[in-house]
Amino acid sequence: MSVTETYRVDGMTCEHCVRAVSGEIGALPGVLDVTVDLPSGAVTVTSASPIPAKALADAIDEAGYTLAPVG
Repeated sequence: MSVTETYRVDGMTCEHCVRAVSGEIGALPGVLDVTVDLPSGAVTVTSASPIPAKALADAIDEAGYTLAPVG
């Protein structure tokens, strides 16, 4: 059974941003799919098991963007 979570990433403005974020998150162990909605900044991640929050934030940071705070 897979897990699907949606996050918001700040700072994305173009398709290059989408590719950078998708590539970094997609390289995390267990990630099956990454979908980015550029206008809203929503990033939907489907994985084999929950992705640790720090690993996700680090991947987004590596791409040059910021995981938006929840709430």
